[in-house]
Amino acid sequence: MDRKVLLAHSARFGCPEQTYKEHISEVVKRSLESASKVASYTPFGDLFSSTVRAAAEYHDLGKLDTANQTVLTGNTGESLQVDHWDAGTAHLLGNNSIPSALCVFSHHVGLPSIYKEKSKVYQFRVRTPVKNGEKTVREVTDERLKDYIKDHEDEMGSCPDLPEGGAPGPTFLRFALSCLVDADHTDTARHYNNAVPEGEILLCPDKRLALLDKYVARLAKKKSGDVKRNKLRQAIYETCRNASPSDKGFITCDSPVGTGKTTAVMAHLLNVAKTKKLRRIFVVLPFTNIIDQSVDIYRNLVLSGEDPEKAVAAHHHKAEFEDLSSRVFSFLWNAPITVITAVQFFETLASNRPASLRKLHQLPGSAIFIDEAHAALPAPLWAQAWKWLQELVDNWGCYVVPASGSLNRFWELEEFSKPPSKNIPELVDETVRKSALQSESIRINYKREPDSLSADKICDWIKELQGPRLVILNTVHSAASVAKKLFESYDDRRFVEHLSTALAPVHRTAILERIKERLKNPDDNNWTLVATSCVEAGIDFSFRSAAREFCSLVSTIQTAGRINRSGEYCESDLWSFRIAPGDSLKEHPSFATSAKILKQFFDEGKVAPEYCTEAMKREVREKNELAADSNTVVIAERNRDFPLVKDLFKIIPAKTVTAIIDREICERIERHEKVDFKELQRKSVSIYSNNIHKYALRPLRGFNDIYAWPLDYDKDFLGYMAGVLKIFGNNPENFMI
Repeated sequence: MDRKVLLAHSARFGCPEQTYKEHISEVVKRSLESASKVASYTPFGDLFSSTVRAAAEYHDLGKLDTANQTVLTGNTGESLQVDHWDAGTAHLLGNNSIPSALCVFSHHVGLPSIYKEKSKVYQFRVRTPVKNGEKTVREVTDERLKDYIKDHEDEMGSCPDLPEGGAPGPTFLRFALSCLVDADHTDTARHYNNAVPEGEILLCPDKRLALLDKYVARLAKKKSGDVKRNKLRQAIYETCRNASPSDKGFITCDSPVGTGKTTAVMAHLLNVAKTKKLRRIFVVLPFTNIIDQSVDIYRNLVLSGEDPEKAVAAHHHKAEFEDLSSRVFSFLWNAPITVITAVQFFETLASNRPASLRKLHQLPGSAIFIDEAHAALPAPLWAQAWKWLQELVDNWGCYVVPASGSLNRFWELEEFSKPPSKNIPELVDETVRKSALQSESIRINYKREPDSLSADKICDWIKELQGPRLVILNTVHSAASVAKKLFESYDDRRFVEHLSTALAPVHRTAILERIKERLKNPDDNNWTLVATSCVEAGIDFSFRSAAREFCSLVSTIQTAGRINRSGEYCESDLWSFRIAPGDSLKEHPSFATSAKILKQFFDEGKVAPEYCTEAMKREVREKNELAADSNTVVIAERNRDFPLVKDLFKIIPAKTVTAIIDREICERIERHEKVDFKELQRKSVSIYSNNIHKYALRPLRGFNDIYAWPLDYDKDFLGYMAGVLKIFGNNPENFMI
């Protein structure tokens, strides 16, 4: 009699069932391909590969349960009766293959709290009842495990040797789970005719460095009028390009704003990649809207025949989905150069969720450029983030460059690193750096407005400053409200521009280009850009004057880089001011302490880049934050309490969802047409999840975690805040930050 065909996936989306043998074989093959690339960069290579291999072999073992097979044949239309990850977990635990067991246990539900599981009777097992039954999943699994193993061996043949012992650390488990989940999700997408990752594009650092040299030479010719500044930029580029790799795996760059760090550090990293045989470069930026500017520069490094969007990828905001139907839109870190926000980079390192971790295995063997590092993270998160960066360097073949024009060397403070990390080398030699700082000191006058200002007073006051003018406020709501009031006072849009994350990336890019063009016109000077902190770093703007809501010393120094950038105005004024809360303005609660410290530095005459580390030290001590080893995130990571680490390590504390602002894309997705995840990213915004009902966000039909934006949307000015202000008015209490 013919043996019954065992299944891994049911017929869905017009596609047939997938056999168990096919799925396991494909997941084993794909996960091993990923693991082998990781293994070459870590001293744990053999253990890592064998851990991933064993997890892939048994990750769906519980699907062989008779009740689950009945569901998979399509005879019931129900979900699986027995949680299928328990069987593989049980088998691997029984063979002391603990890391592999944890990967199987976690590949749907996420990495657990090891700390809490150890206090339970049946550790890492599913203790809830089976569907429509009285016994627990663990009890059913234990009764039938031998049958599952026999069926598995009949299908798959001889089984692999199983690694024994524990994992070297939490990051090991995240990387191993990443290899398994990516293989599982990719093969499932392939079976259901969804988009899957294509062949890998290699970094080829020597070829891209040659292209970068040519680009920098062309750039110098375009700016030939600014002789002194050009010589300084060229000196910094040559210094960074020709610097030897740091034997510590870390090197810093604190060259002042406007001196070409974007290209200079990339040149260094391409040389390091060639020497160390690195496979990727990650550029980590603090704000979404500066991604496109960096991407435009780095796409000058695209080789002949390459797709620019695949060679230099832009990761703007959350694009990772748990739901089977939505996984196709997940962003994967498989480009040779990825430009990404600090939120996405560091919260991925902190995550325990399969959808987030799916891409993480691409990170070992990479150079990591943390540009505008001063703004990358809230101070309390750096203690654990620095430990992760050290581990990436020590155990996973990475190379790290923190850079900023106002770099705070937090790693030298015991609140962030124990023992403090001293003597990290500097890319730019002291002579060139002093020359850069000297030109910086005569460019900006730092001033403060003594009175607290309402929205109306801000509008009246700002008109008196020399134009073109830049105004930065601390919240999306405040910026939109002031921009709207300023427009109403002129009754002419020519006098005001607005930029914040209320705009989708595609429209932020268009507005950025419009602003740059306006700044090139010396006769177009009577206008104001009202923005959030998203413009304070990394953007090649040069306004005549600026005003910035009190925030922090580093934010003030960075804002100075957006005015009189090349000294074209001789001197320019940067004003700091306080808002009068209410009357359409809302204070940002996260900046209360740093704003207080900034006032102290104004009082002491210390508003300058060299005081940024001192400002950070005062801030953490003002908040009574403890030494690095007593940090709550550090303790949670040490205990391998993965869910707690994810919850504590939040750069943006509130959860957000993806809302698409383009009706046509929504309709195409609902028709299950193929939509590129990059297109979804460009035409969507992030909305706080607690505003889903307030804004009447509608989940797309057939999708649980992608929404359509239902209110008005102004692509040229206020973005989604046009609809919000129209419905809810200017009362700041109606909004989050």
